Amino acid sequence: MARRGPRWYFSFRSPYSWMAYRDLVDRYPDVAAHIDWLPFWEPDDAALDELDRSNIKLPYVPMSKEKHLYILQDVRRLVRARGLEMVWPVDPAPRWEVPHLAYLAAQQLGAGPEFIRATYRARWEHGEDISEPSTMAKIGAEVGIDPDAVAGAHADPGIREKGLKILNSLHRDGVFGVPFFIVGFDKYWGIDRLPGFVEAVREKSAK
Repeated sequence: MARRGPRWYFSFRSPYSWMAYRDLVDRYPDVAAHIDWLPFWEPDDAALDELDRSNIKLPYVPMSKEKHLYILQDVRRLVRARGLEMVWPVDPAPRWEVPHLAYLAAQQLGAGPEFIRATYRARWEHGEDISEPSTMAKIGAEVGIDPDAVAGAHADPGIREKGLKILNSLHRDGVFGVPFFIVGFDKYWGIDRLPGFVEAVREKSAK
């Protein structure tokens, strides 16, 4: 099997992933343009059944109240340090396959980076519920692609199959959280590890 290139696993759900995205595209655009972008999300029951049949177990752990309260404080500090403005979104009944599979549809239509930017902005700057297909349709129209294609991506058999392959990939890569960066055999977890990942990617590109 051929060696895979530098890549990062991101999630629209995670504020840390959002800040890593901002750091990546604002501070290191050369690296952002030359790595693979792979979504990480909690699969729905249908996807879990498919993964179980392949004996794939993903490392999802329920968050404790104590960790949740810590994250609220920590994110506030990190956002302030970056000079960003953030709105905590409210997700009454989140379906994370909706935005992440919509990204795969947008990528297929040639608007992956634009979709990511608009979706992060919708969730973390405007507090919108991105697990609603109607929000995906609005973002699709905003970035100039078929709104129905992204709004219905979570029910598209071809897109779901592609999503399963990515979940299998994160299983093989040993991904347990986001943001998660990989170059060669080296793995970097967490927003504070991004500079090390960038350095490694640049060193590898210079050889």
